[in-house]
Amino acid sequence: MNNKVLMENLRCIPDFPKKGINFRDVTTLFKNPECLRIMVDELYEIYKDKGITKIVGIESRGFVIASALAVKLGAGIVLCRKPGKLPGETVSESFSKEYGEDTIEIHKDSIDNEDVVLLHDDLLATGGTMRAAYNLVKKFSPKNIYVNFIIEITDEGLHGRDLFDKETEITTLLNL
Repeated sequence: MNNKVLMENLRCIPDFPKKGINFRDVTTLFKNPECLRIMVDELYEIYKDKGITKIVGIESRGFVIASALAVKLGAGIVLCRKPGKLPGETVSESFSKEYGEDTIEIHKDSIDNEDVVLLHDDLLATGGTMRAAYNLVKKFSPKNIYVNFIIEITDEGLHGRDLFDKETEITTLLNL
């Protein structure tokens, strides 16, 4: 889609969090009301007829758009967080990252087999976190799972999309 307004407002920070990384900072999109509206409206158009009942926002930038879109779609929001951040009983999924292991969790009572789930995060690069979130949600056997990102990075040889089956519907608003 690569909306011109979104592209013009996306901040890139070289060598963050370490040398050689060109960090795409979506907070500049969140603080701009026009950008926020564009993102939510574009996602609404993609998902309005999919029957979404729950949106899983991935910690922490994924919470922003997931919440706004959930309101517009009439869906619930599920927080996917790092261990120890959710107060109730949780289900977890561990995964490998380029520099070690990590784990994510959601509440045990947050999704059921009647739900149609949209997983949302800000950025698809290596794909490890979202793949873990996808595996975590699959444990609940929902009717369907969709995956969305604000940005997909492919220009740096990253192929996060390859971690998913071809049947998994993945959408992005910006491709870099």
